Amino acid sequence: MKGKQTVWDMVRSLALIGIVVGGIYLFIPHDEKADPTRVVDYRVETITARRAAPYPLAAPAGLPAEWRATSVSYEKKNAHAWHLGFLDPEDQYVAVEQSSDTSDKYLAGVTRSAAATGQTQQVGGTAWERWDGPKYDALVRREQGHVTVVTGTAPYDQLARMAQALEFKQGSAQGAAQGSAQGSSQG
Repeated sequence: MKGKQTVWDMVRSLALIGIVVGGIYLFIPHDEKADPTRVVDYRVETITARRAAPYPLAAPAGLPAEWRATSVSYEKKNAHAWHLGFLDPEDQYVAVEQSSDTSDKYLAGVTRSAAATGQTQQVGGTAWERWDGPKYDALVRREQGHVTVVTGTAPYDQLARMAQALEFKQGSAQGAAQGSAQGSSQG
């Protein structure tokens, strides 16, 4: 008899807990139509990365508010790898990737195994290589000592919009060091 009573008490307790949890769920406001995207502010990371990067770091300027930054990172130990991820107005992914590693292995990694098509696309007077892939397409710009990649699930016109918005700037700490070196060699 005592064993049956204990089981019955446990069932009643669980039912009571279920009612309380259900009530809490009903009375706590939740918006099912709200955008679950976590937007990040990349301004401080951009300034910091520009000071550390050995190449002019790319970050967009003047993009409409519908472009939402979702991730940002700079890894000095990983060939000065810069990453800036966005969702475009159609919720397609677009990323800006830069690195002093210009190898095919690096490019395959950031483009998710996309391959060069042999075609170029003019963006703001600069030729970018077009890469097609099973998941991501990409625009690739190779320069002396580094590579810039605009990649993602977005169509080429959106990749080109991002590439067009990029500003390539060297950080002030490095620029000041270079300027003082130039000034002392001229004197």
